[in-house]
Amino acid sequence: MNTIAIVGRPNVGKSTLFNRLVGRRQAIMDNQSGVTRDRHYGYGDWIGHNFTVIDTGGYVYNSDDIFESEINRQVKLAIDEADVILFMVDAEAGLHGLDEEFAQILRRYISKKPIYLVANKADTNLRAHGSGEFYALGLGETEIFAISSANGSGTGELLDAIVSNFEEVGEEEPNSELPRIAIIGRPNVGKSSFVNLLLGEDRSIVTDIAGTTRDSIEAKYSAFGHEFMLVDTAGLRRKARVNEDIEFYSNMRSLRAMEAADVCVVLLDASRGIEAQDVAIIALADKNRKGIVILVNKWDLIEDKETNTARDFEAKIMEKLAPIAYPPVVFISVLNKQRVHKALEVIMEVYSNKRRKIPTSQLNDVMLKEIERYPPPIQKGKMVRIKYATQLPTHNPVFAFFCNLPQYIPDSYARYLENRMREHFDFTGVPIGLAFRKK
Repeated sequence: MNTIAIVGRPNVGKSTLFNRLVGRRQAIMDNQSGVTRDRHYGYGDWIGHNFTVIDTGGYVYNSDDIFESEINRQVKLAIDEADVILFMVDAEAGLHGLDEEFAQILRRYISKKPIYLVANKADTNLRAHGSGEFYALGLGETEIFAISSANGSGTGELLDAIVSNFEEVGEEEPNSELPRIAIIGRPNVGKSSFVNLLLGEDRSIVTDIAGTTRDSIEAKYSAFGHEFMLVDTAGLRRKARVNEDIEFYSNMRSLRAMEAADVCVVLLDASRGIEAQDVAIIALADKNRKGIVILVNKWDLIEDKETNTARDFEAKIMEKLAPIAYPPVVFISVLNKQRVHKALEVIMEVYSNKRRKIPTSQLNDVMLKEIERYPPPIQKGKMVRIKYATQLPTHNPVFAFFCNLPQYIPDSYARYLENRMREHFDFTGVPIGLAFRKK
């Protein structure tokens, strides 16, 4: 509960106010109109009340924007979900025809929900006094707040009015303890379609145009005994192909979503196979020590499939990913809803593997036998003796091996130990860290 929706026409400063209310630059802002397309959620607090804020795309009518109908549908969904509606207008530009169009939609909610007219960009006394012209929108006794979301003036009084409608304190950062699953990949591989299918709703706008999703969109998944935060991200492009500020910030948001995730689900396009950018994305997730699941989407487009088609396809993926060999590969079709639940099970198994703790006694029973069977090679006449191992208390599986001469453990032997550990313990989809310490 305690949900605020920020709505209005494009380029009036909705995302700027959203970022101010949640206390960080979470939504992409740009002078270009129509940057925000999907619903974007964040959390804030004011004088003892916690609340959820929904940023929305700009409402347009009879425009050339091919996303018009989908954006407007997302706006209406946000209005229906909200407890308080902030109708944002531009005090600098004055009353606009789109404001009047949108006011007609909001009139049906006047008796149902508190609505506040927020005259943004009221950076001067003249603009603040002139904001009275918005009473002409005919929203009854709706109060007008003249603010500047850029510098914060007037937002305190607005928040006082908003929280007066909340009977409950509300949750502080709800869902912050849930697993975070980020859906990443190149543009137009089906990330948003996959998220929408899992959620059973059109949470993200989907088109055939690459780059439709610009921001990272979070949603809570709760079904089939699983509960986690699902993050749809913008397609990651190579730096050389990022030629607009908006694309740059979209890339940055996707990278941040990856860094904050527990498991990264990398979608590939079956019709194109694994490409250099896919390899770079997976390598980046590995570098950040994330759980990784590879989903090969659009498997329905592969014709004349035989018994070994999937096996051969997976072998090509692993050949290009070497030496990264631990991510599981699942072949799916979002369009035909094929093996999507299998993918979900694999994702949660990888998350479970990432949190796996191996008791020290069990670890040593297994690994000391492997070390005795194949001891570290003699280096420069030095014999290395590994005495015992233990798992370190870290977020990712990291194991310390205590020995007399840790500096003489070659990389090849470290890989041998990792391979033996993967044989005995299920760390599918998870990078393992090995540390050698003197004892």
